[in-house]
Amino acid sequence: MPKSKSPVTARPGATAPSSVPVALARADAPPLVAAISPSGPRRPTINDIARLANVSKKTVSRVINHSPFVNDATRARIDAVIQEIGYVPDPQARGLAFRRSFLIGMVYDNPNAQYIVNIQDGALDALRGSGFELVVHPCDRRSDDFIPGVRRFVERQKLHGVILIPPVSENDELVRTLQQTDCQYVRVASVCLDTTARMIVSNDFEATAEVAEHLVSLGHRRIGVIAGPSQHRSAHERLNGFVGALEKHGITVPADLIVEGAFTFESGVTCAEGLLGRRQRPTAIFACNDEMAAGVYKAAYDLRVSIPDELSVVGFDDSVMASRLTPALTTVRIPIRDMGRLAAARLISPQTTDEGPARMNLHLVVRDSSRAL
Repeated sequence: MPKSKSPVTARPGATAPSSVPVALARADAPPLVAAISPSGPRRPTINDIARLANVSKKTVSRVINHSPFVNDATRARIDAVIQEIGYVPDPQARGLAFRRSFLIGMVYDNPNAQYIVNIQDGALDALRGSGFELVVHPCDRRSDDFIPGVRRFVERQKLHGVILIPPVSENDELVRTLQQTDCQYVRVASVCLDTTARMIVSNDFEATAEVAEHLVSLGHRRIGVIAGPSQHRSAHERLNGFVGALEKHGITVPADLIVEGAFTFESGVTCAEGLLGRRQRPTAIFACNDEMAAGVYKAAYDLRVSIPDELSVVGFDDSVMASRLTPALTTVRIPIRDMGRLAAARLISPQTTDEGPARMNLHLVVRDSSRAL
């Protein structure tokens, strides 16, 4: 049998063995580079980076975690080694080292799928390139296991922090549970419910007042409202803001013209059928989200009520569908994606000073579904 070759040992001043790829065979490149490159026999580690850059493991860790306490020359040398051998930090190993994971959770129980997607996309925008990843936890806030389930989610994943979106963000018992587990959190809600650094506030009350002003300016006086589910704080804010603004103009919305929906298309259809079936039907309907407004379109079509000639319709959210409906929907634009982005950004880069809650600018986008009488 042929004798096995002895392993090559690097000696001071020795050149790289001929088996080393040309791209790495520099006079100053240790032979170790070939063995631990992405195409080599094993995955590079932080210890390899430290040896090749001739620095401590702690210094490498500081560079990986963007610490300012590393001089520029050392940082450049370490970054060059990282790029050359294709080192990628292991999230699990980092989690063990820091006694937490590099995971951000998002907890939700919301019937509006597009809202969830937009919040999630915004959070991913903020996390991109940060080393953090997003994990989601859909839940049922009416379940007995709601809060225990969220606690298990946080503890099993060792989450760095959690984004809470409405209506679960409005649950103070859940927030106390997160505080007990020492988990950071940011709440997205229609009003400020917590310390200001932990809040992203959408100001729904003020936004719906703008809807009222718009419809009044068009001459509408008999206006129907499809409110959101009463368990949502935002549903109360939107309804009260709208009704209160109308009252300033001496207009009262009769109780039979206010119906409760579920923030779903189907509930919008059902509620609109009831409103449009009245002997004196409204000349305008404000639906407290775009899904329900789309349901109004369906009901109006079935009942042969023309939008906007016989009925003006206004929604809330400015979702993708708003501009695709015919006629295009007048609606309140709420920057949902920005809310998700800001929530995630606050978790990975906490404020050093209390600058107050992030308050979003909402405004009415007037399209073809609303018209003067």
